[in-house]
Parts: sequence; C-alpha cells; structure tokens
Amino acid sequence: MSSYNYLLSERDRQWNNIENLGNLNEELERTRSNLIYDQDTILIHARQMGYGYHNERFVRIVGLASANTPPSTAGNIYYAGEPAFISDKNMKITALILGMLVFIFLFMLELIEKRSR
Repeated sequence: MSSYNYLLSERDRQWNNIENLGNLNEELERTRSNLIYDQDTILIHARQMGYGYHNERFVRIVGLASANTPPSTAGNIYYAGEPAFISDKNMKITALILGMLVFIFLFMLELIEKRSR
C-alpha cells in the first residue's frame, strides 16, 4: 500500500469519525433540550432517581443566581472589616507628581523638536 493510499484511507476514517461525533452531538443536544424544557422527561428522570412519588408534581425554579452565596446562620453576629482606602493627601500628592512628570515630558519633547529644526 502506497503512502498516498494510506493517507486517503486515514482521511476517510477521520471523516467517518467526525460524522459519528456529529451524530452523537445531535443526540446529546436533543437529550439536553428534553431535560431542560420537556416536563415529562424531567418527571421521568426525577422519579427514576428517587426524587418523587407517583402523585407528586415537580416545579422548575429558575433565576436564582444569588442562591450560590453561603447561607448565614440566624443569631450569628457579623462584623464589617475596616475598609482599605488611600487617603486624600496621598491622592493629591500622587496627582501633583504625575502632573509634573507629564509637564516635564512635554517640555522635553518641545526642546527636542526645537533642536531638530
């Protein structure tokens, strides 16, 4: 078998694998959609896993993004920590120094430009 024929057979094998993966992906997407939207599928899977009795109904609750926060126990006292901040004095000094640096930089550019003329 020549190298070219081997590469062709490998290419065909890869295309078949891609097609099989595409079919598997479609099947998984259908299953996912059923588990998200189809009430009967949710009911069947929940009962198979032992989450309900024959006469119980299930309600899907959505939009609880804040449910991941850790719960606080009733009766505990929580103290807010001291905030970390930069004093107004330090901010004014930093702004003054940065302003001077920009002024010096622009002045140096002006001097260089005058010398090059």
